This record gives sequence, C-alpha cells and structure tokens, in this order.
Amino acid sequence: MTQADDDIQRTALPIPDLAYTGTVTYDASDPDTAYPPIRRLNPPAGAPNVLIVLIDDAGFGSSSAFGGPVQTPNFERVAAQGLKYTRFHTTALCSPTRAALLSGRNHHTVGMGGITEIATSAPGYNSLRPNSCAPLAETLKLNGYNTAQFGKCHEVPVWETSAVGPFDHWPHPGGGFEYFYGFLGGETNQWYPAIYENTSPQEPWGTPEEGYHFMADMTDKAINWTRQQKSLAPDKPFFTYFAPGATHAPHHVPQEWAAKYKGQFDQGWDAVRDETFARQKQLGVIPADAVLTERSAGIPAWSEMSDAIKPVLARQMEVYAGFLAYADHHVGRLLDAIEDLGILDDTLVYVIIGDNGASAEGTMEGTTNEGFVLNHMEPLETEEFRIEHIDDIGTPKSYNHYAIGWAHAMDTPYQWTKQVASHWGGTRNGTIVSWPKGITARGEIRSQFSHVIDVAPTVLQAAGIPEPSTVNGVTQRPYEGTAMNYSFNDTDAAEAHETQYFEMLGNRAIYHKGWTAVAKHKDPWLASSHGLDDDVWELYNVEADWTQSHDLASQEPERLAHLQRLFLIQAARFNVLPMDIRSAERLNDELAGRPALINRPTQIFYPGMRRLGENSVINVKNKSYTITALVEVPDDGVNGVILAQGGAFGGWSFYATDSTLKFAYNVLGIQEFLIGADSVVPAGSHEVQAHFAYDGNGLGKGGTITLSVDGEKLGEGRIDRTMPFQFSFDETVDLGIDLASPVSSDYQPTGNAFTGSIAWARIDLGDDDQSHLIDDEHRLAAAMLRQ
Repeated sequence: MTQADDDIQRTALPIPDLAYTGTVTYDASDPDTAYPPIRRLNPPAGAPNVLIVLIDDAGFGSSSAFGGPVQTPNFERVAAQGLKYTRFHTTALCSPTRAALLSGRNHHTVGMGGITEIATSAPGYNSLRPNSCAPLAETLKLNGYNTAQFGKCHEVPVWETSAVGPFDHWPHPGGGFEYFYGFLGGETNQWYPAIYENTSPQEPWGTPEEGYHFMADMTDKAINWTRQQKSLAPDKPFFTYFAPGATHAPHHVPQEWAAKYKGQFDQGWDAVRDETFARQKQLGVIPADAVLTERSAGIPAWSEMSDAIKPVLARQMEVYAGFLAYADHHVGRLLDAIEDLGILDDTLVYVIIGDNGASAEGTMEGTTNEGFVLNHMEPLETEEFRIEHIDDIGTPKSYNHYAIGWAHAMDTPYQWTKQVASHWGGTRNGTIVSWPKGITARGEIRSQFSHVIDVAPTVLQAAGIPEPSTVNGVTQRPYEGTAMNYSFNDTDAAEAHETQYFEMLGNRAIYHKGWTAVAKHKDPWLASSHGLDDDVWELYNVEADWTQSHDLASQEPERLAHLQRLFLIQAARFNVLPMDIRSAERLNDELAGRPALINRPTQIFYPGMRRLGENSVINVKNKSYTITALVEVPDDGVNGVILAQGGAFGGWSFYATDSTLKFAYNVLGIQEFLIGADSVVPAGSHEVQAHFAYDGNGLGKGGTITLSVDGEKLGEGRIDRTMPFQFSFDETVDLGIDLASPVSSDYQPTGNAFTGSIAWARIDLGDDDQSHLIDDEHRLAAAMLRQ
C-alpha cells in the first residue's frame, strides 16, 4: 500500500483522536444506536518489520562480506538475499553516527558534533537532540509499530545518565523505544556489563565462569522480545535496533572463538592489508583499478615492531577477529529466530558494519587495559608486561584494545581510521540491505553514494509512512537524508545523495557529485597542534580514484576552492560552526558550558543506591577525601563492602573482613594497596570512617589512609599512587556491595554484600584539589578512549 492508499492522516503525530459526530441516543438498546468499532492503530498495509544491526568500531576491511579476514557468514547470508552498498558512510565517531542514524538528520543538526563526554553549549555540540527532530523510533511507534532497542546507547547527555534522569534522551521512553535492554556510554565490560532494562539497572544473570557474556545475553533478550511481539500482536510490524558493543574495545570474547584465528595474523598488518585488498577486488566491492593507499603517516610498519612483541600483537588481532565472528554468530541467531517465525522475507534488514572506521585508540602496541592510556600511565605497561599477560587478552582479566596498525588494516583499502572524518578510512562502512518482499535483486552490489542519515527516510518510504510535519505539537525539521529505495531494484540508478559534508574534531571534508575536498586536522592519537586555517586541503576525483589515493589539489585549485566554499555553506547550514578542536576545555564541565550533576563537596548515599557511574558521583581523584558511614554491626560480626567505586581494573573499596575495617586501592589492576585496622568493630551502631590525606604536588600522587570508628583511630597505611583521571568506563559506585568485577582481590566477586546494615554513607572532599593541573595532553588521553 502507498501513502495515498492509507486513509489515516499521519503527518501530525500523535495521530489526533477524532470526536464522534453521529447520532447520540439515550438508551444503548435503541436501534438507532450505532458507533463505529474501535480501530487499532497500525502502519499502512504492507509495512515491513525493520531490523537495523549496527556493529561498533568495525572498518570497511574487517568483515569477509567486504573482503576482510574475519569470517562473517551471517552478514554474507543477508547479502545473498539483498544488496551490498560499497559507498555507505558514517560520521567517523560513535555518538554522532548513532544520533544521525536514529534521527535522519546530520549529527550537528541534532547536537551530536562529538561524543557526549565532550559536549559544549554550542548548538551543534550540546548532545541534546532538539524536539524538532523526533527520532525514527518515535515516528514509527506513533504510526503503530512496536519498537525495541538492544545493546549500546551513547547518546544520553552525561548529566542525564543517573537514576533520576531526566529520561528524555534515553532510548526508553524519550527515544521512542517501548523496550530497551543495553548499556549507556561508549563501551562496557562484556563479562561484567552495566546493563539497563528500560531505565532500571539490571545485573547479569551469571558470571563469566558460569558462561555469561553480554553479546549472548542481549541476543537472548532480542529473540525473546521478538517472539513475544509476534505472539501477542502478529498484525503489527516491529522496529528493532540491535547495536552490540562488539567490536568496540574491550575486545572480550570466549576463548574458543579467538582460537579459531590462531596463527592467521602472524604475517602482520601490512600483509593483511595486501591480502584483504586482493579479496576486495575479487568480490567486486572495490573497482578492479582501485589503488591500495599507502600506510597512513605515523603508523609503524609491521617490520618495525620488535620480534618479542609480535606474538602479542598477533594475539590481539586473533581476539578481535574472534569478537567480530562471535557478533556475527549472534546476529545469525536473531535472524534464525525471525526466520522461524516465518517473517524474515517481510523484514527490511540493515547490517551496518561499523559506526565509524576501525579504532586507532589502542596505542602503537595495543593495551591490556585501556586505563593505562586513559590515566596517562602508559609507562607502567611495558613490553615485558604485555608479553607476560598475552594469555589474558580477551578474558575477564583484561580490558584490552589492539594496536593502531590493526585498525588501519581493518580499514583497507582506505587512508586513516576512526575519528578521521576527512578520509574514507574513518567514514566508509560496508553496509548490507535485505528485504526479499520489497527488493527483487539478490546478491548484488550498489555503488551509489549513501550516508547514515539516509536510513530513516528509507525506512519510512518502505513503510508507506510520510515524514511527520509535527510531533507532540512541535514543528519538525525535515529529514536531511535521501531515501535509498530508488536504488533497491536499479543497479544503474542515478545517484540521489549528491552532497554531504563530514566533520569530526576538526577533520573535515565535503563530497559533491563525485569529488571530495578533505582536510585532516589531527591524528586520532594526538592532540590538535595548530589552527584550522593551517590545515592542508586535498582534492580527489572519487569516481576515477575510488580510494582517495591521488591528490589533485595542485592541479585543480579552482575546483578545490569551490568545494571549500561549499563545505563552509554546509557547515553554516547544519550547525557545524564553530568547529571545536579543543581537548582540555571540552572535558571540563564549566569551561564547556554543560551541566554537572554533582558539583558539591559532599554527597550522601542511602540504601539501594548502586550502579552510579562516575558522572553521577562526587570526584575523589587528585584530592583528599573522607568516607563516613553509619553502620549496624550484628552480634556475630560483620563482613562485606560498605562503599566501593570501580572494579578490577581500577578503583577503591571501603569494607570489613571479620569485623575488621579495611581499605583497598586498586591501580589499573597491577598494583593493590591494602590497609587494615588493628582491632575489630564491636557489635552495635557505629560511625566508621576512612580518611585519605592526599600528598599533593601533582596528579595521581599517593597519600595516607586512616581508618577509625566513632572518632577513634584503628589503623593507618600508605597508598603510593592513585589514578588521576578515571577509574572505569562502566564500573560504578555501589553502597553495601561491590557489583560487577571486584575492586579487591581480598574478597570474592560475588558474596561481598555487607552483612550488617548501613543507614547512610557520605563522602566529603578536602580543599586541596589538584585537578587544575590537568593539561591538554592528559585530557586528550582521557578523551581518546571514550569514543
């Protein structure tokens, strides 16, 4: 059915309820009594189910569907029933791509010019989607779809991520999804994830030792939701957004999946690029005359790496490959469930293999724990340390990321990587579209230029639903994408998306009718070192030069000038200006102009307060602080955690063992400081306290912990160093328990709940904060790994 065939006015949402205007009788038994039956709201007839799969941090050259070394048979299965789009583009970074995908507008239009952690008060960068840009899920829900999201959400403003919301920018309810099961933020520990169901925190059903992994868990939830939806409302289509944390770091995967790739990357990243490039030509996903771009500047050759570290580097890639293959396996499970319901042929499936290019945020030699880079403590992770911990990579004992050289190889055949919006390595992602009832083509390739903002209008056109003019009384800004449906059954259809700007962290480009003008401002692993006007622009004819390998800027200066002007026009139109290349300032709430949830020197925690992320709690780093709690100790003594922050890869815990107070400080999982009291806490009600006196004179310095009960000192000890920037991406502050991975090896991951009772706990900050010493280099390290 087309929009014209549908008798419901769908441009104003919610669809207005129409008052009954017929005859009203006194008695319902009167023969003149007649009312039309209640009509359930459904989309237009023929509207398909919609499944959007968005893989994280996977480059164009990773999946076997596009010539990569990682076997993804389920992605290929979708492609065999549909189309591969070889010139589909993202924004070069995660939050912006997701915001653009779900809104149909450019990322700056919806306030997501960067990740949420670096939001500013400028309209293009504030992380606040305007209510004039209703999300696709909301539009579909208000037209009768059931909607659900599973996996990653990195679009919630950081000051809105706590248990008190507001929830306007969460998937549920503000994002239009009736059900959400996943995590907030850039990444999560796949073994110990920080899960939310709708807006309520949930704990994993088991431990890694019991077989738990988030990828499998979220797939189980998606399958169960889909079956229930078709059981209870078989006539209503669904919209499912399936966004795994895979393959963003940490690369966590069951070891049997990594083992499948043992020895397959010993040849190194340069050879893998060559092998991938050859397969891409064989598959036809790049032209036969395409040129393999040179290794991007600053990335070492495989031959430059020491022979001692090469087995570790190869293992990093084996684990990454296993992670992507594992994600493909679970996507296949979801597809199987849809097929078993007999509805796969009537489901529009998008598989977008990457929300940006592969991630070059893991250092030149990779890392066993991203916290080393985040806290600017890389010297602690020596080559010897990496070698010693090779078997931990991918397991619950690591928070790992691969070396930059592998990221570049996963972006074959293009230049650069994630963050670099100027070049295809940052923005071109292989994408697959299947809809057997709506697309007659099978196993074909499409090369029309397309962008992530094209997905929303494509879905609406397939469903026969018009773009809304108003939603909840607010006039809507039109979609900025171009529906891709015109190319579904026409290989040679003229390209409809002719102009597209790109910008991320100063890296910028403009595509227009087969040409690109690009300016790379900075490398992903370095801070900005110069002004925007000092950037060098390049010019490429991307119809003849598929991979941007031959710069024509010096040969065609007039064309370059025209495209530079066009970029500025687009930048002004879509809220890109002013471009923001700052690092330190954007990580400072006050300087950036965004709210801070906690800005007082004291915070009190009450029973039930758990799973509080670092943006929801007081900051105890680089300063003195005091933890005080009012506890009740039973007659038979007490054990367990009073208050803890972080986990196995960094954090602190104030707890009791056999009624003895203890304090543990974990530095990056490699060094643990344990301080214990000299005597036990007697039965009864007591104020217990841990006071940390910071040494000062810089960041990440040590200090002295003093333990006391009711003002009486019971113990003291040294902490020689602390973590200056962040304890964890996903571990939290928990009262009365240490959830997820344990901060201390002195107690168990489970069974560490406080066996007495806690009336409250309080943190009071000292007045010796050293955080003002954070310089741009430190801040960049913190920003790099949050993408």
